[in-house]
Formats: sequence, C-alpha cells, structure tokens
Amino acid sequence: MASSDVDQKFLGRYAQQVNNSNPFLSSWLYKVLGLSVILSRKLLRARRLRKLDTTRDTKSLQLYHHIIWLSREGLVMVEQYIVPMTEGYIELKVLAYKLRASFYHIYVLFHNQPSINQAAIPSFSAPDKGKGVDRSSIRSSPNPMEGGPVQMPGSLPPGLAPISVPKPSASFLLPAMNYIPLASSCFSRASVLCDTLLSGSHPLRLSVKIEYSAYVYDCLHDGETSRNIAKQAFTDVYNAQEGMDDEMFEDAAQLVSILGKFTTRGLGSSGTSSTPRIGSAGTPETPRMNAKGTAGSTPNTGETVVPAVPSPSPRARERR
Repeated sequence: MASSDVDQKFLGRYAQQVNNSNPFLSSWLYKVLGLSVILSRKLLRARRLRKLDTTRDTKSLQLYHHIIWLSREGLVMVEQYIVPMTEGYIELKVLAYKLRASFYHIYVLFHNQPSINQAAIPSFSAPDKGKGVDRSSIRSSPNPMEGGPVQMPGSLPPGLAPISVPKPSASFLLPAMNYIPLASSCFSRASVLCDTLLSGSHPLRLSVKIEYSAYVYDCLHDGETSRNIAKQAFTDVYNAQEGMDDEMFEDAAQLVSILGKFTTRGLGSSGTSSTPRIGSAGTPETPRMNAKGTAGSTPNTGETVVPAVPSPSPRARERR
C-alpha cells in the first residue's frame, strides 16, 4: 500500500534530490514519507486486530479512525501539492499516482459503503434519546362487526416508526460512499503510466502491479484478473533488457517473489500447476499402475533389472 518499503525508499530519495531545486516539493515529499511510516505501523496493527474481532473494544475503532484520518491527509497532500509538480519527473510521477491509488485502496478497505467485507468499520445508528414510540400513529381497535383496516402495500404497520439506515462510525472523518470506481480509475492510471515510463523490472513498476493485483483480489473479488495482472508483470520482468544497480536488483528480486505468489493466489489444491510434482503420473521416475494392478512400462536405463521374486528352478518345475 502507501506504506511499502519501496515507496518509502523512493520518497526519501526524491525528497533529498529535489531539495535544492524545488524545496517546496521536497517538504511535501518528506511529510508524506513521515505519514507513510506512521500509517504502515497502524495498518500492520489493524491487520492483526481484523483477524480477531473488529468490534471487540473501542481501541480498535480508534485505530481504524486514525488510519482513515492519516489516509485522508495523505491523499490531500498527494493530490494538491505533489501530483501537479511531477510533470518534469518520470519515477516521481509514477510514484505520486501510485500513492494516490494506495490511499483510495485504504478507503475501500476500511470505509467503503457498501462494505466489501466484514472487516470494515462497523456501523452504528445514533440512539434517539427521550423519544419513544410515536403514539399518534397507533389507531384504536376497530369494531369486530366493521372489519379490520385495509393496509396499503409498502406502508409500515401501526406504531412502527421508519428505521433509519445506520451510517459508518467514521462518517465524521470521511463521507460514506462507494470509493471503488475512484480507486479502480486511479489504479488504471498508475498502471498505464508505469507501463509507459518504466522498464519491466523497475521496482516502482513492480510495486504498482503488486498492489493493483491485491486490490482487484481483495476489493473487487476477481481472482482471475488479479492473477493475470501478476502473471503479465512477472513476464515483463524476464523480458526486460534494461540494466540496474545492486540496490534496485535486490528490491526487484524481493518484489518478484511476491508476484510469484500472486500468480497462484486463490487457486486451491486442484488448480493447475506449471511445474510437475515429483512422483506424479506420467513422470519417468515412477511407473504408472494400470487397471489390473500391474506396473506399466519401465524406463530403459541399460541396466539388468533383477526381479523381486526369483523364478523357480527347472527341478522345481519337474516336481510339480
């Protein structure tokens, strides 16, 4: 997300490089870097809490509120102060658009309406204190001889007030709405930029593809598209011809290992594998068994095969 190590490394590098030429941009890059470091710790803690229970105490809600507030402030910094000043840069432009998509990704995970899963912040409806049932809507019982009242279809029963739809508890920080279209558009824009401006093995490009694949899988619940994004990025890495230094090579190698896991994410044990397993059917190491229970063809290695049970001698045959 917006707190990945590769993103933070490039943020610090460019904040230092443009310090003399553009100190205003450098200051905002340093601010986003500091926010990203704090946000990474909050996200790691929230990920652990979400495995247990999202509504167990007030502290977890405060943690989610803090994550949303940090994401909101980071998005404002990126959209208003960083993106407009990245036209003269290549890597920084891709990084800025990737950060914008990352913050919207957090919106979708923690504050989307409707929620994409049960791990989002729970919704609470404010109790209406001091007000009971609306007595004016209660009508007296009709005379049995006159028959009961005719209720119009779609109307509420007598004495039942309309139920208000509960709002997310973090609505005071951010409007409750569907952020999936915005997040999908930002990821598409960042993906096009990295494909156009960066080489296939560039760490920033791999970072964009990894989070894009994770977003499609976790938020859009489209496993096939998520795996295709990872597979295409995996293929682009090995087709790249550009050179890189040792530090970028280490970052790319770490991200490629993550991409390799994403190419098979969501596939069960019955999913097809690109590498055959040792001892599986059809491998020359293990002969296959036919329907009668006898072994099939044995590989010809040029050596004499000693039978497991020796054949009887000629004298034993005569006795029989």
